[in-house]
Amino acid sequence: MWLHINDAMASDAMEKFEKELPNAKITTEHYEKDELIKRVKDFDILVVRSATKVTRDIIEAGKKLKIIGRAGMGLDNIDLDAAKEKGIEVLNTPGQNSLSVAELVVGMILSLNRHIVRGTKGISEGKWEKKLLKGTELSGKTLGIVGFGNIGKHLANLVGGFQVKVKVFDVFDIDEDTKKQFNIEQVSFEDLIKTSDIISLHVPHNDKTHHLISDKEFENMKDTALLINCARGGIVDEKALLKALKEKMIAGAGLDVYEEEPAKGDLYNEIFSFDNVVGTPHIGASTKEAQQRVGINMVDRIVNATKKIKFEN
Repeated sequence: MWLHINDAMASDAMEKFEKELPNAKITTEHYEKDELIKRVKDFDILVVRSATKVTRDIIEAGKKLKIIGRAGMGLDNIDLDAAKEKGIEVLNTPGQNSLSVAELVVGMILSLNRHIVRGTKGISEGKWEKKLLKGTELSGKTLGIVGFGNIGKHLANLVGGFQVKVKVFDVFDIDEDTKKQFNIEQVSFEDLIKTSDIISLHVPHNDKTHHLISDKEFENMKDTALLINCARGGIVDEKALLKALKEKMIAGAGLDVYEEEPAKGDLYNEIFSFDNVVGTPHIGASTKEAQQRVGINMVDRIVNATKKIKFEN
């Protein structure tokens, strides 16, 4: 059995792989797409994180592939149709990095409300903008959470200490016990967009959610609202976001994910020229604790799967 890990994982996960699969050949070198296509023919198991895109041509070249593991929650970097056609089992680790993402959302909200990035930049440039940087309290505001999965639940818990009113839109009905547990109100998407002071997105990117936030939604938001996207690029129409920032239709935005990654070029240069925008390079799940949880859970899931699969010699 040849297990190849194409994107680096936590050291304790690597140690557990070696312990749990003592007879497996385990390799860890990162290969870019063209090289991976050449080498994947020998792999029985391929493990990736977000950096590697497991496209159809990679999957079709994986003549021996039985398992593809995604050390993380989303599966949008794996061609699931191609994997299904070849009978390849696809595993991920949902929920293991949810707290880290939720904490980043809170950090972005506080940073925007209190002008932390602009204040830091100003001091480094010799400015003292005390009178200009009047902030806004989070306490007492309405937070709208779009998508109430693991991350949304963690976020609702985290803001509880701020006495924030939490409105939630989800395509599924939320039972009354869950509403009471997290102190939330389930509302329509339109209500959430119109009444929230902060809107945080926590849905996957697919055909239904592509450009979920676009011109119409920005027009209906409060001009004092903040938009936070730590979910997936493509959920926000970034050209519409730039227009909203230029026309002061919203008060600011926090972005961790982008339609194009790395986020480079004129559009992103313009978006990040605004003082009321904060951004990070898709690091929502990148904490030591989350990567340890993700790694260990990935090992457990792959080890369990290997017990049900017959591998070629």
